[in-house]
Amino acid sequence: MVRSILRRLISLFVFMALNFRLSAHLRLPTTSHKPTASAMAGWRLACLVMLSWPLGAGVHAQESVAPTTSSTNTVALPALGDAAAQDLSPMAERRLGDRIMRSILRDPDVIDDPLVLDYVNQVWQALLNSARRHGEIGPEIDASHAWVPFLVRDRSVNAFALPGGYIGVHFGLLAMTTTPDELASVLAHEMSHVTQRHIARMISQQSRQTWMSVASMVLGILAASRNPAAAQAMIYGGQAVAIQGQLNFSRDMEREADRIGFGVLGDAGFEPAGMAQMFEHLQQASRLNDDGNFPYLRTHPLTTERIGEAHARVGPQGWANATKAGHTDSALWAQHALMAARSRVLMDTRNVSLQNLLTADIKPGSTALQNVTAYYTSAVALQRGADSGRATLALNHAKGAAKGLPPDQQTVVSRVLTLAMVEVMLMNHKPVEAYALLEREGLINHSTKQPEEARPELLLTAQVALSLPEGRTQSAAQNQVASNLQTHVSNHPHDAAAWAILGELWQRLAQPLRAVRAEAEATAALGDLPGAIDRIQGAQKRFRQPNADDVIELSVMDARLKVWQRQQREDLLDDRGG
Repeated sequence: MVRSILRRLISLFVFMALNFRLSAHLRLPTTSHKPTASAMAGWRLACLVMLSWPLGAGVHAQESVAPTTSSTNTVALPALGDAAAQDLSPMAERRLGDRIMRSILRDPDVIDDPLVLDYVNQVWQALLNSARRHGEIGPEIDASHAWVPFLVRDRSVNAFALPGGYIGVHFGLLAMTTTPDELASVLAHEMSHVTQRHIARMISQQSRQTWMSVASMVLGILAASRNPAAAQAMIYGGQAVAIQGQLNFSRDMEREADRIGFGVLGDAGFEPAGMAQMFEHLQQASRLNDDGNFPYLRTHPLTTERIGEAHARVGPQGWANATKAGHTDSALWAQHALMAARSRVLMDTRNVSLQNLLTADIKPGSTALQNVTAYYTSAVALQRGADSGRATLALNHAKGAAKGLPPDQQTVVSRVLTLAMVEVMLMNHKPVEAYALLEREGLINHSTKQPEEARPELLLTAQVALSLPEGRTQSAAQNQVASNLQTHVSNHPHDAAAWAILGELWQRLAQPLRAVRAEAEATAALGDLPGAIDRIQGAQKRFRQPNADDVIELSVMDARLKVWQRQQREDLLDDRGG
């Protein structure tokens, strides 16, 4: 039963992951945002793999797609903990999510930007702690699920929940939100889809329905080798109704996620009105924009009822509190403004898109934070365009504007601007100056006895250390960073970027076996189990006569090898229907 459910749900949720790409790229031929050939080839392959699994019964087409008043066609929402939800245990759901993520993480548009991800994680952790206090996350699901957000380079306004507690966030959503409360409201809503077991509850809907238009999907896949453009249109157009039905949660599930998410939002310290404000922004955007940039409105359709309920939950006093200006002086508010600005650049790094962001848009009467944000946007865009001179100038202007900020915001802004300046110095091949700036600003951890270093600082310091010229400073810096990174990956074993740069450091420090282990871990963390296995097996052949230190490392590698081989066997069993 579990393997059958896994096969059906992998097909369903691969489509969920696919649609955030397909909806933006294929909905209208006039859209300017085009996928790369390699990225689309990867997603078409994922579609083909999906179709190789036995397909279970289909998903109910939403009321919003095909409304009906017939009571015989209404699917009642199962109660939590019923047999339908128990068909997919929390551990089985996590396995499904891990399997999907191993496919998604290889896509080049899944971006690990340390600064933006650090901010999203900060908001996410506050919501997680709130959900635990509220009892929305019980011990079983808490222990089994990953609870990990990840970033997607796409200008469309979207976010989506995957099995096992994985939450995808588009840069377009971050760029569109104006407050941390709005972003938190979306994350709280998506988290509630997971905590309320909506994925398992959708299985009961699948078991009573049929898949629609599968033939057109198969024909589209087969046609891909002859005419990729026509095949994409056939895949998307022929399956429009089916995809909509697969992606949309029911209206009852949406309302439940709104209700649960609202409670989590307020308890986490965010303004509860953020959810209603986000609904208003999305509704207004949907009236003004129909170019495929708002797939969130198609997968989470707004209704007058949902918007009205959001307003009712806030109440008149809530709106009065939301309009007060005091919270605009918070450090989190400044952090959101800068990360939204960074996302506007990262969501579409083509030259034609960057051109509009190269010059700071300073308006008369702007606040100090608005001016800092404008200069920072320009600096990041110029940096992506390899114009380090103008990027440095923009950052200096941002530092000047930051003097008008409240003290708490100055601390946050100084950190972000310093890291940006270090990146520009690396572009200019000035690693010594970059390292000195990090030290001067207190952003380097020189002692492993101190609390774990913030991830953006840690990764950037490692890049600087790798660029330092040979000498005593280089050796000391690389050894210190390698030690700090080793501590970090011990606590965060799935951090692919940290493992990758640690591998480079061990190679420089004449630790080839440790380097291979780190490279293998990075490869596995990105979902490439065969690649990770090959690296370990290659090292075992190379180091047939290890020294005492290498024996310990080889034993660790052997244990990791067995874990990956077991996971690979389980994946093959799922694929074969074992």
